[in-house]
Amino acid sequence: MAGQVELHGHRGARGLRPENTLPGLAHALELGVDALEFDVALTADRRLVLTHDLTVSAVTSADTRPAVPGDEDYPYVGRPIRALRLAQLRMLDVGVRRPAAGADAFTPTQLPLPGTRMPTLSSVLGLVNAYDADGVRLHVELKSDPTRPDLTPDPREFTELVLAELDRHGRLAGSALLSFDWRIVAAAHEFVPDNPRFALLEKATRHSVWLNGLDPRDFDEDMVAVAQAVGATTYSPDRVLVDARLMAAATARAMPVVVWTVNDPEEAGRLIDLGVSGIVTDYPDRMRELWARRGLALPAPVLRPSPVGSGASRR
Repeated sequence: MAGQVELHGHRGARGLRPENTLPGLAHALELGVDALEFDVALTADRRLVLTHDLTVSAVTSADTRPAVPGDEDYPYVGRPIRALRLAQLRMLDVGVRRPAAGADAFTPTQLPLPGTRMPTLSSVLGLVNAYDADGVRLHVELKSDPTRPDLTPDPREFTELVLAELDRHGRLAGSALLSFDWRIVAAAHEFVPDNPRFALLEKATRHSVWLNGLDPRDFDEDMVAVAQAVGATTYSPDRVLVDARLMAAATARAMPVVVWTVNDPEEAGRLIDLGVSGIVTDYPDRMRELWARRGLALPAPVLRPSPVGSGASRR
């Protein structure tokens, strides 16, 4: 059998179900993934919610009604997550994609689930516990933009809040922290040195403001070295940045590379041949077919919990 390459469900399974939602995460678990990836942001009342955007996205969210009559913050779409309370964000419908114009890659394949609400991190961890998904690692991406301090909480406080919530639900040991803001990676290295830490990178974030003040020029533009210096255990770049040279640098430093977001099985195969350790995908179903063809170890599907009172047992 071929060596292990991990399969990571992106925002749950964004190509199949609404992203960063309980039904989307549950679907990824039931398909079978090695890691369940999702995004977390902080609200005005210091609650941790799942959302990819630091402002309420018109593509993934729609207003329904104000949380209270005459709410001056309503409508909520377009407002900063950090400026809204959980009760306000829970009024949003996040179960249907609404692309503004042009083609949207996910609308044709994503099952709409109208009425779905934005979940808290606590509710996600409750879901994972209900599924007894101990074999699935949780990849928690902390959404932070150091160029927009008005939208972004203090990175150390944010990291501590996420870690405390994971610990409260007994999921700290089985979790990894991810961020494009490498201040968070550095904080995670300090707070939980035994946990995996993913340094995310795309072309737009290849600057010291994103890299905890480190300058790539001081490392001869070797971003793997920069990631290692900041305290990352895994380098996780955009797929367009991955080539043989990068993989050689990662191999020389014994740094695993997990690449995102890969939805074409042919491209995934090429990246696996280059030596990546993991593929982040919106379509775990497509990648499972590729894994099977290549003889890669497939993560086991997680069974849906039996309804309370059914008398059935999963053990």
